[in-house]
Amino acid sequence: MPSALPAGESAPEDGSLPSASLEHLAERSFSFYVHVPYCSVRCGYCDFNTYTAAELGPGASRATYAAQAVEEVRLARRVLGQRDLPVETVFLGGGTPTLLPPADLASVLTAIDTEFGLAPGAEVTTESNPDSVTRADLDALRAAGFTRISFGVQSAVGHVLRVLDRTHDPERVPRVVQDARAAGFEQVSLDLIYGTPGESLADWEVSLAAALACEPDHVSAYALIVEDGTALARQVRRGIVPMPDDDDLADKYLVADERLGAAGLGWYEVSNWGAPCRHNLAYWRGGDWWGVGPGAHSHVGGTRWWNVKHPTAYAARIASGASPVHAREVLDDQTRRVERVLLEVRLRDGLPLAVLDAEGRDAVGRIVDDGLAVLDGERMVLTLRGRLLADAVVRDLL
Repeated sequence: MPSALPAGESAPEDGSLPSASLEHLAERSFSFYVHVPYCSVRCGYCDFNTYTAAELGPGASRATYAAQAVEEVRLARRVLGQRDLPVETVFLGGGTPTLLPPADLASVLTAIDTEFGLAPGAEVTTESNPDSVTRADLDALRAAGFTRISFGVQSAVGHVLRVLDRTHDPERVPRVVQDARAAGFEQVSLDLIYGTPGESLADWEVSLAAALACEPDHVSAYALIVEDGTALARQVRRGIVPMPDDDDLADKYLVADERLGAAGLGWYEVSNWGAPCRHNLAYWRGGDWWGVGPGAHSHVGGTRWWNVKHPTAYAARIASGASPVHAREVLDDQTRRVERVLLEVRLRDGLPLAVLDAEGRDAVGRIVDDGLAVLDGERMVLTLRGRLLADAVVRDLL
């Protein structure tokens, strides 16, 4: 969740939505995202809307956050009315959600279940750092109904972790994965980053091997992006560390795809391998979700909105009984179509050709001829080379 918020248009104080957005609500998948904006240390590459204890200031506290999130869940119920909306996926992200006690995270999940009901077999994920949970925490989270956990590993190489300002001991990762298995989590996911300044190809292979040794169900591997305003961006600007190299990133992506595929983790989205995360698929396929927390984004029926950014402002809105929405936008049909192209082209299932306009359909033949995609019935699926050039494919299609 990027820290910068778009301007958008003003939203009603009670958070009400246009009637057109609610018209077919129960016909689409419905999810919750809960943003927990707390970190023990600010990583130098991260531009997410997160805060260390020293950055919070007065009026916001980890201790009171869960109760505020519960109030927003209740607000969601009032805004969306009494439609039958079983929640298919819940995702707690951050920040580091597991900096909060398991009972706090459980209280938010309980509120979602109480107000909306969890669908049978609902996927319930929390992110975590390897050093922010104990075996007892994992047992408590699993007992509360969490089914999936995603550990922020990023690298198994010490000097790479130091550049990223990551503080966990990479040797703890296998132990915490084993603890999550023993606690009964149905899926364990590991997040990796490649392209960190100073990371060699051999370093990246060490990280992949270490991740695969844990036998995860899912791996996300993202190229490092140097975001404006971060400590890493300032280091690059001053010449302290080099900018990630595009050829190096491509080489590391190819190695990742080969190693993960050989281990039985096939790609299902450009940066994701293994058993699909149903929550993220809901995003990529245009489902509806309510985002809880400071800076959280939501989407229902073509209306997208985002909450006030700072935890103090969020707490004040919740305490006053007002919606925490900062602004919103109502998407027109063309914008929604463009976003479908941007997102669905990245999926292994491919992009339905029916989504494209006449110029986009004309471009498909050239893209296929260039070896960037293949046709699978009425869908276009990226090849490995096409995944490396996905942004260029999208530009051609649009």
